[in-house]
Amino acid sequence: MRTEPSERWIRGWLNEQPIVDTRAALLFWAPEFPVPNYAYDWADTDRDAFRPAEPPAHTHPFYGPHGEVTQFFDVVAGDRVLEHAAWTLAELPDRVVVSWQPGVLDRWTEEDEEVIEHPRDPHKRVDALPSSRHIRVLDGDTVLADSTDPVLLFETGLPIRYYLPEADVDLSLLTPSANHSRCPYKGATTAYWSRPGKENVAWCYGEPTPAVGAIQGRIAFYNELVTLEVDGVRQPRAVSIFSDPKQRPTS
Repeated sequence: MRTEPSERWIRGWLNEQPIVDTRAALLFWAPEFPVPNYAYDWADTDRDAFRPAEPPAHTHPFYGPHGEVTQFFDVVAGDRVLEHAAWTLAELPDRVVVSWQPGVLDRWTEEDEEVIEHPRDPHKRVDALPSSRHIRVLDGDTVLADSTDPVLLFETGLPIRYYLPEADVDLSLLTPSANHSRCPYKGATTAYWSRPGKENVAWCYGEPTPAVGAIQGRIAFYNELVTLEVDGVRQPRAVSIFSDPKQRPTS
C-alpha cells in the first residue's frame, strides 16, 4: 500500500455537521485499485458518531474497503444510521476510513469545494485548453460534428477529449439519453446522446468544476467509439479503459 500525507482541508458532512474535519489526512492507494482514498486520525472525527458493527454480508466493489478490515463501524447522527459506512484497515491501524459512496455522507469537501465520487489523485492532472484545431467527428461516413473552436481536455491516462460548441454538433443525428455520470475532476454531466449501436457516445457538462470551466456547455464524444479527424488527419481509434462497454457509465 502506497501512502502520502495530504495538507488539504478535508471534511465529510452529515446533517450539516462535519463528522470528519482534518488538515492532516493520509492519502492511500490500495494495491491494484485505480483511485485513492483518505484515512483519518480518530482525533479528527466525531468519534461518538462511530459505533462498532459486525461485518456485512458483502461490500461495494468500488466504494467498499480494499484490504484487510479489522473493524467495521456504523455512522450515527441523530436518527440516521449509516450501516458499515466506515472501517479500519490492518495496514493503517491507527486511522479510520469513511466511505465516499454517493448517498452515504451528505457531501465531501476539499477546502471549500465539494468533491464527488472519490478523492482526487494529486498525481492525476486535468487541463482544459481552448484551441483552434479543426476537429471533425465521424460515424462511418456520417459527419456528426465539425468545429474550429474546440476545447481540448487532457486527462492523465486517457485520450484527449475534444469539447465542441453545441452549434458545431449536428444534434439531429444524435438521440438524447437519460444517462448521467459524475467525475471528481470534471463534475456531473447534464446530458448524454446516443447513436444507433453506440449508446451514450457523447456528453455535456453543464456546470463543470472550476478547474475545467472552459468545457461548460460543450459536447464531447468517446474517441473509442467514433472517428476523429484533427487538422485533416484521421486519428487512430483510441483505446482506453472506456473501450470496454462495462467501464462506460450507464444509468
